[in-house]
Amino acid sequence: MHRKLNIALVSASDLDGEHLQPVHVRDLARSLARTDAGHQVTVYARRQAEDARGRVRLGPGATLVHLDAGPARPLSDDELLGHVRDLADELRHRWSGAGRPDLVHAHGWIGGLAACAVARELGIPFAQSYHGVAAADRRAGRPVHPHRDRLEKAIGRGADTVIAGHAEEAGSVVRMGVPRPSVAVVPYAVDAEQFAQVGPAMPRGDRDRLVMVCDDLESGGVATALRALVHVPGAELAVAGGPAREDLENDPVVHRLMMLAKELHVADRVIFLGRLPRKSLPKLLRTASLALCLTPAHPCPTTPLEAMACGVPVVATPVGGNTDEVLDKITGLHVPAGRPAVIGRTVRRLLGEETTLHGYSIAAADRARSRYSWDRIAAETLRAYERILPVPEPQPVPEDETEADAEKVPALAG
Repeated sequence: MHRKLNIALVSASDLDGEHLQPVHVRDLARSLARTDAGHQVTVYARRQAEDARGRVRLGPGATLVHLDAGPARPLSDDELLGHVRDLADELRHRWSGAGRPDLVHAHGWIGGLAACAVARELGIPFAQSYHGVAAADRRAGRPVHPHRDRLEKAIGRGADTVIAGHAEEAGSVVRMGVPRPSVAVVPYAVDAEQFAQVGPAMPRGDRDRLVMVCDDLESGGVATALRALVHVPGAELAVAGGPAREDLENDPVVHRLMMLAKELHVADRVIFLGRLPRKSLPKLLRTASLALCLTPAHPCPTTPLEAMACGVPVVATPVGGNTDEVLDKITGLHVPAGRPAVIGRTVRRLLGEETTLHGYSIAAADRARSRYSWDRIAAETLRAYERILPVPEPQPVPEDETEADAEKVPALAG
C-alpha cells in the first residue's frame, strides 16, 4: 500500500498494561507508522489513570489519545458497558471534522461496540479484532459477560472485515455468522529485538529447565505440567505468572499448586516466580531447555512466539495460536492436553536427543524472526485494510499533457 493513510485504532482500555491487547495495539501502531508509506496512526483509548496525559507520542507518526469515558481507573466489563455511549460520543466528536480517519480498526469487543456504531454512522471503513471471543474464554473456564456473545456477533456482522489472530479464532467468527470472505487471518507478531537468543539471562543450575509463562495459573496447564514433571526426573520447572512475587504465599491458586507439587514429590524442582515485568521474560526464556504451553483452551498466542524468538523449542497443546505457530517436529512438539504421563515421557525423550533439540532451536528462532516479525505482520494488516478501502479515483491527466504525449506516438501503418 503506497498511499498514506490516517488510521484510527480504538481500545476500551489503556495501553499501559502488559497483557496481550495493549501490547499488540501499541506495537501495531508503531509498526504501521514506520512502513514506507509513513501512515499516520492514532490510538484512541479510554483514560484509566487520573495523571494520564491527553496525548502521548508512541513513536514517529504514532500517537495515543486518551478519551474521558467513565472514571479514570480500570473497569470491569460490566462497568465499561455503562460508558460505551460516552466513548462513542468522544470518537464521534474527534472524527466528525478534520480528524476523520481513512479507516477505523477496533480492538476488543467493548471498544468495537463504540467504534463500530460511529464508523457506520460516518461512513468510515471499519475493521474489528476481538483478541479472543466469548466462546473461547468460556471453554477456558474464564468468566464471560452474559451479553458478550450477542454483541460480538453484532459487531462482526457490522464490520467490513474481522481480523482474526489465528485459524481457530477465524472459525469461531464464521460460526457467529460473519461471512467467511469478510474474515482475514493476520497472526500476532513478536518483538525480535527484545526477544532474541543473545542477551542477559537469569541464573540457573545444572538441571534442564522447563519454563511456563501464563497469566492465569489455574487455567494455564500448570497442574498438568507438575504431573508431567514426575516423568522427567532430571528437569526443573520454572513458572512465571499469577500474582506478584511478594503475594505468592497468600494466593490460593499458588497454594493449591504448591501442595500438589509436594504430593507429587517434585516441590524441590519447581520454582514459582510470580508475575514478571515484560522486560524480564527474555532473561528467563534464555535459561530454558524447553518452553511448555499446555493450556487446554484459548492460550495466549504470543507466548510460544516469544520463546521461539529466544531459540527455545516449544512443547504445546495444538489449540488456538499454538496450532499455527508451533510446527510439530520442526520448531517443537504437539502434545495432547491433560495427558501428563504422555507429555512427561515426550519431554524426557526430547531432552535426551541433543541434536534434535538443537535443530528445533534453530528452526524456532528462524520461524519467529521471519514469519512473525512486526514488519511482516504490519504489511499483512495493511493488506487486510486495502480490501475494505474505497478504490481511489484516477487522477485526470491535464489536456495539454495528453496532446503532447499523443504527438510522440507514431501513427500505425495502414
